[in-house]
Amino acid sequence: MCRICPNECVLKEGELSKCNNRKVFRSKLYTLAYGDPCSVAVDPVEKKPLYHFLPGSRAFSIATAGCNLVCLNCQNWTISQTSPDKTRNFDLKPEMVVEECRNRGCQSIAYTYSEPMTFYEYVFDTAALAKKAGIRNIVKSNGYIYPEPLKKLCSVIDAANIDLKAFNESTYLKLTGGKFQPVLESLKVYRDMGVWLEITNLVVPTWTDKPDEIRKMCKWLFSNGFSRTPLHFSRFYPIYKLEQLPPTPVDILNKAAQIAREEGLQYVYTGNAPGNELSDTECPSCKQKVVVRHGYNISENHLKEGRCDKCGKPVDGVWN
Repeated sequence: MCRICPNECVLKEGELSKCNNRKVFRSKLYTLAYGDPCSVAVDPVEKKPLYHFLPGSRAFSIATAGCNLVCLNCQNWTISQTSPDKTRNFDLKPEMVVEECRNRGCQSIAYTYSEPMTFYEYVFDTAALAKKAGIRNIVKSNGYIYPEPLKKLCSVIDAANIDLKAFNESTYLKLTGGKFQPVLESLKVYRDMGVWLEITNLVVPTWTDKPDEIRKMCKWLFSNGFSRTPLHFSRFYPIYKLEQLPPTPVDILNKAAQIAREEGLQYVYTGNAPGNELSDTECPSCKQKVVVRHGYNISENHLKEGRCDKCGKPVDGVWN
């Protein structure tokens, strides 16, 4: 049995796990993805999205094939829904990832694009080396992992953006193939372990765009200690197995943001809607725009040592 995620795969000799990333060979469970990323790029950290973590910096981003969910709306399905032996891979062992990150002038390494928890061992070993080298580590994840392996990973992770894909058990199962509650537990682990956390909710028409469910989600976040955790509502575009749906109307995104603010969440953003995004960071006290964004670019930064330069109040985040 693989004990990393709630899929709890019990595998026979030669059998492949649900995440396409683990196989039993001679009665031992092996990862197929160690040191074999299929995607390597340099991204602005805002693309993850992380708006309160080293704004304007660059992240050396890697991914291997595989995912432990089967989301109908996956935008990276060509790598997430296959296995590492079917993709064209780079030979990048952990120490080489750290070296490449340094060479490209990046302040962090991001484990992203597919699901990092499916290449857990590779993430952990790379992040541990990076941490010793003074490089930050970021995971962009679906949060579908058990608490114990997550706590171990959090010891070497600095920031995370977690996709909270729905706020209804039935919808979660139908949309992703996974269970809902483990993701909520993961959010609490990241928070309690001191990892800087931001949350993304993709607003999918007819699936996750119901105002009542959005409000229920925001109420839960507020009552469980996430009122100062940035929440990103992201626009859906037709893709993969939901090509028949329209893009999310911008007014629905704005309504979701309004609901979040009404429920007491302090940092609310909308994204993936060029020209119509709510992407500027405001001081929660005086409401000055302390970070002004145009797409992934920072045009103004009015923070001094993490404080608003107008009223002096601290703004939640990792700024230096």
